Amino acid sequence: MIAMALIDKIFGRKKTLSNLTRQELRKEEILLTRQRDRLFGRIEKIVDEKQKIFQQGATQKSPEMRKALAQTFELKTQEQLMNARELTLRSKELLTVSRLRLIKETSERGRSTGLLNLTDGDVARISQWIGDDTVSQDIYQQRLDSILELGRETDADSVGGAGLTSAGQELMNIWSKMDKGGVKTEQGYAAADQAVRKRQADASSSI
Repeated sequence: MIAMALIDKIFGRKKTLSNLTRQELRKEEILLTRQRDRLFGRIEKIVDEKQKIFQQGATQKSPEMRKALAQTFELKTQEQLMNARELTLRSKELLTVSRLRLIKETSERGRSTGLLNLTDGDVARISQWIGDDTVSQDIYQQRLDSILELGRETDADSVGGAGLTSAGQELMNIWSKMDKGGVKTEQGYAAADQAVRKRQADASSSI
């Protein structure tokens, strides 16, 4: 099982969770981010292909051609759903690693933010939730934070944004405003671009 493989890798049999360094967690976080980004690219490509197939079918008059295109469209949809499921898995795994890194970093700064010593039962539940399609990412986040005891001794913004920079969180806020019609696409893009540029400039000046 994919989820269990990651959990075994993170929690390990040779190392306890409390012995994992934040550098090790950060490395895993980067690898998962790359995998997630590749899945983004695959799904976007499939969506583009489906749109072209649909348009081609709309211009075709031959029943045979339309049948072939309809079959291809169905296959592409199945491929899209498979990649979407894998994307959900990677997203949950990435969230898990980000949460653990957050705990480790705050712990090293002398703050007790969350729980590092998980039981075998905790690990089993986390693994089950990662692989369960009926557990959405939002629900998983709530359950994971509950197990890790996050949110009780740290501010909600820090926990909610684990895995995201301030610029990334700003982008999430912009998309939310766009969903409600409060921000137009052009305005949203400009604001997001400015937020990312500012983040990069701040990071460069601190080096």
